[in-house]
Amino acid sequence: MTVRKAVIPAAGLGTRFLPATKSTPKEMLPVVDKPAIQLVVEEAVRAGITDILIISGRGKRSVEDHFDRSPELEHLLERTAKFEQLTAVQAIATMANVHYVRQGEAKGLGHAVWTARWHVGGEPFAVLLPDDIMHEQSPVLAEMLAAHERLGESVIALKAVAPSEISAYGCPQVEDVGDNDALGRDAIANIVRITAIVEKPPAAVAPSNLAVMGRYVFTAEIFDALERIEPGKGGELQLTDAVSLLLGERTVYGYTFEKGRYDIGNKDDYLRAIVELALEREDLGPPFRAFLAGLVRREGLA
Repeated sequence: MTVRKAVIPAAGLGTRFLPATKSTPKEMLPVVDKPAIQLVVEEAVRAGITDILIISGRGKRSVEDHFDRSPELEHLLERTAKFEQLTAVQAIATMANVHYVRQGEAKGLGHAVWTARWHVGGEPFAVLLPDDIMHEQSPVLAEMLAAHERLGESVIALKAVAPSEISAYGCPQVEDVGDNDALGRDAIANIVRITAIVEKPPAAVAPSNLAVMGRYVFTAEIFDALERIEPGKGGELQLTDAVSLLLGERTVYGYTFEKGRYDIGNKDDYLRAIVELALEREDLGPPFRAFLAGLVRREGLA
């Protein structure tokens, strides 16, 4: 089935960015001049998904307001002939059908995805974590959706990381898919079959150097698996544990990639995303590049 719906879990507290996130949702932190969650919604729309469910929670009202119409602001922009800004503001509210459901308790990522079950129904769906933003030219989500349509199974994004980082992620054991006519020859290099998966393993016992990134395409059977898991790492319902159960009943594939991802839940990567994306902007890039070049010379960073 074609994937029509995406789920964005956005109920987390964002403690790594305190005190900024004390009253501002972490998903609304700006990446240049767009909140992070808008970049994630735009990614889904580019891949052909326009039915978006945001898993919300207390203190997240500004996320809902952002994707709603703002008549007063639109009227002001129109009256002052700021038509470029008016177009940008109106596009936010019309680019997708955005829905919301509250995660009443912070029971982990698995529980957040489970709360989407009534909206998703029996369809396959994508999960996009808002801490991970992808460069707009990244093909990751689109190619994961294409792999799912060919194979009819769940697909999880994977990226190789250093051994010192693997304990922060879910980590799979994988094997080559071999000859698979359904995939097509060009896609096989990026697709592996997941045979086991664990949450945040110590480097010494990690089954691979591949880390689960924040993009998933699931069949609806993941909800049955989520019903059956017990609290895992940190006393939370781990999505990784549900995937492990799913592996006993269905084939799960991994989509491997190398570039285009920013972990903006990490302060270093958040700053890197702002700098690199600003440099690509026609309106900001040239003067910002000149400023950075002067900074490098002044601080002796070259």
